[in-house]
Amino acid sequence: MKAVRFHEHGGLDVLRLEEVPDPEPGPGEALIRVRYCALNHLDLWQRRGIPGVRLPHCSGSDVAGEVVRAFGGVGEGQRVLVQPGISCGRCAACLGGEDNLCRSYGLVGYQSEGGYAELVTVPVENIVPIPDHISLLDAAAFPMTFLSAWHMLVTKAALRPGETVLILAAGSGLGQAAIQVAVAQGARVIVTAGSDEKLARARDLGAHEGIDHYRQDIVKEVRRFTDRRGVDVVCEHVGQATWEASMKSLKRGGRLVTCGATTGPSVSMDIRHLFSRQISLIGSYVGSKGELLRACELFFDGRFKPVIDSTFPLDAAADAQRRLEDKSQFGKVVLQIS
Repeated sequence: MKAVRFHEHGGLDVLRLEEVPDPEPGPGEALIRVRYCALNHLDLWQRRGIPGVRLPHCSGSDVAGEVVRAFGGVGEGQRVLVQPGISCGRCAACLGGEDNLCRSYGLVGYQSEGGYAELVTVPVENIVPIPDHISLLDAAAFPMTFLSAWHMLVTKAALRPGETVLILAAGSGLGQAAIQVAVAQGARVIVTAGSDEKLARARDLGAHEGIDHYRQDIVKEVRRFTDRRGVDVVCEHVGQATWEASMKSLKRGGRLVTCGATTGPSVSMDIRHLFSRQISLIGSYVGSKGELLRACELFFDGRFKPVIDSTFPLDAAADAQRRLEDKSQFGKVVLQIS
């Protein structure tokens, strides 16, 4: 089969289109013919050299395609999307429905080989059948960002109807998903983005107010939109560049939930503001299989719709990653495999 892998860490030039042996599914695994694989910033970090990547490596956590061969009663030819999280299935966290807290938790395309390939093996329990009216393109663009947004806003931050949430980087894959999840929760949504075009598209998704984070002061605009009160929740995944503004945008007793650090992981803060204003800092990482199934209900009935920025063929994986690195996209960048 064809696959895009890297044998060393570095720039876009380390990505290679190669012929590699077809993977063989083991007990409890399914073999999936990959039709589409959506990109995430995790793919960029793996290529650049984050810990835990075994070389050579094939990235890609967001997979949709058809079952070629499976164990456990999953039918061949079934159209599916893949739940990205991998866990042991036996520990208290897994059995309690919190598999993303499993000590051996990992991700398809990070701790295992991923979807930048014509075929991939995944645990059978990670397969989610999709109805006929859902395209495989949309199915690939859904799992990671909508599951992460759901876990952040619904499960961890417990966002309630009538509350106000600030979502950073509305044009990112997570940003567009978080807007839709927050709107579905009945929240008032304030977003940031880097252009008027991206802010307009965010409003089309349901955002109520927009801030250009290059031209405007986020904190001042948030205070203007909230009568100086601040927001109830900040959905933070940018990290170093926006951390201070995110903290200052919260109301007293507000909650900041974070799942990423695309601009850097090192931040500083005066902890007196943390305890005197009774701020809650909440860490979030992907989400459970049960949460994905609940989010899929809204996807399958049309209330959630992944935004596709662009598609690239497998042999243009470097161009697809460049699109993500340039931050010029709105929504998901997707590889079309076959």
